Amino acid sequence: MHIAVSGNIGVGKTTLTKVLAKNFNWQPHYESVEDNPYLDNFYTDMQRWAFNLQIYFLNSRFGQLKQIQNSGKNIIQDRTIYEDAHIFAPNLHSMGLMNARDFNNYSSLFQLMASFVNPPDLLIYLRASVPTLVKQIQTRGRDYESSIRIDYLNRLNERYEAWISEYSLGKLLIIDTDNIDFTKNEDDVSFIVNKVNTEINGLF
Repeated sequence: MHIAVSGNIGVGKTTLTKVLAKNFNWQPHYESVEDNPYLDNFYTDMQRWAFNLQIYFLNSRFGQLKQIQNSGKNIIQDRTIYEDAHIFAPNLHSMGLMNARDFNNYSSLFQLMASFVNPPDLLIYLRASVPTLVKQIQTRGRDYESSIRIDYLNRLNERYEAWISEYSLGKLLIIDTDNIDFTKNEDDVSFIVNKVNTEINGLF
């Protein structure tokens, strides 16, 4: 079984992945962040490094998906390959930070890769307002995220909502996170665990 957690920067994907992996005894697969060789450069000069970063993520997540499919285990994944293709790359293109040639090349490569992998059995989408995202980004204090602009987060949120409104690859669970705290509040953890449990029971 393959569960994936999606959502904007700072929404809590990694934290929820850890929480659910522990509660359901799933094997977690995390987004490659700390060892990503492009993130610092990207947030310093988005136009120069946008294509490089997106290709890195595409390659990394495609490799993850192949491992997941071949593992025969119950896996929970932090962020999906679809978010890069439907949200981040198009956003960079529309902002003029990725030119048409690079964007078309990226999109063609994604379509090819996507034909070789299966979508998750359940997609969990974490929804949050921009003030919540900003607060959580500031709290975790990653240096390379200190220059993220509010308008950039707004654009991403709009694209996430558009993508989710048309998502049809598998089961979908949407969780609004503005008024819950699954990092500290056990009641909120139980609330989410129960929701997920209901959804995965329907997979069999």
